[in-house]
Amino acid sequence: MNPAAAHLERRALAIRQHPNHEMYLFALRADEILKIAAISRIARTSDEELIGYQRQEVRKHVEDILEYLNSGDILFPNALILAFSEAVRFRKSRGPTPDDGLAQAGTLEIPLPVDGEAPPAWLVDGQQRALALARSSRPEFSVPIVGFVAAQVQVQRDQFIRVNSTRPLPRALLTELLPETDLALPRWMAARKLPSAIVDTLNSSPESPFFRLVKRPSGRAREPDSAVITDTALVEMVRARLHESGGCLFPYRNVATGETDGESVLRLLVVYWSAVRAVFPDAWGAPPTRSRLMHGAGIKAMGSLMDAIISRLRTSSPSFRADVEVELRRVADVCAWTTGVWKGMGCVPWNSVEDTPRDVRMLSNHLLREYLARANAP
Repeated sequence: MNPAAAHLERRALAIRQHPNHEMYLFALRADEILKIAAISRIARTSDEELIGYQRQEVRKHVEDILEYLNSGDILFPNALILAFSEAVRFRKSRGPTPDDGLAQAGTLEIPLPVDGEAPPAWLVDGQQRALALARSSRPEFSVPIVGFVAAQVQVQRDQFIRVNSTRPLPRALLTELLPETDLALPRWMAARKLPSAIVDTLNSSPESPFFRLVKRPSGRAREPDSAVITDTALVEMVRARLHESGGCLFPYRNVATGETDGESVLRLLVVYWSAVRAVFPDAWGAPPTRSRLMHGAGIKAMGSLMDAIISRLRTSSPSFRADVEVELRRVADVCAWTTGVWKGMGCVPWNSVEDTPRDVRMLSNHLLREYLARANAP
């Protein structure tokens, strides 16, 4: 392909919202989008490094969009967002008034990949729409595009989270992405960032009782059979211990500076949950359908019990781990993680406890009530 034909030219508006960042508004044909833009799927390397950020294809969603695109008179106002490499070029239009103080008119030159080259852009938002557009019966359909230059995946990932922060982004995907972003997050997202990073470490560390037990969006294709725990349940358990004043991890946070003693937090989690594994070996590591201990309800309820147990022990004691096991065994006979009924909860079957606020509260209260009664007994 000769150099003159190796790029697309599109009329565009350049908007400068910051001295170092320029944004482009333009249009592409439906059949051009995936020729110049790649979809960066969330995954992990063999070294457990997080790469990409996009969720997997949602086939039903794509089919619904495709059905609409192939129907009659349609309107498609939702712009796709692309991150470009530095290979794109913007040429300002000539003339007396190409700039009105808000935007400059010009031409955007987008290189076309040849001979297996990587495309010059990545989809930041709109992958389901892009997949539907590529398969539609209207290849010439004009699609609004918003583009900006950001070759670094970190910037793309940050923008992806920001764009989706007010949309129903899957919690598991958000949970895994948060530790990898450095942008200023909304308060509710920032509160999940540290717990997400802690869960990441618990899942990747061989010393952790949760080693390779956590199910994550990036690992769906190659996760070991041992991955049985939903990461969002673990993140919620850690977050509650860290952010609630009665949580056993709360003292390790400096509220004034925002700093956290991560080493001590991880040590406490590893010690407690290793003791849980030792006290309930038959329930540990089994799928939630066979063990309510590995279920979201069990993880959260045992997190509440963790607060009560740790508050009674001296964490600096050489026998701390053994002490935790002693305390846990006080409630071992009232737990029905894999069989039987929960006698202190109206004899409901062991597997009828669900990860709902009501059931989690009921199970937490049951464990706390039994534990405190026995721990305080003469």
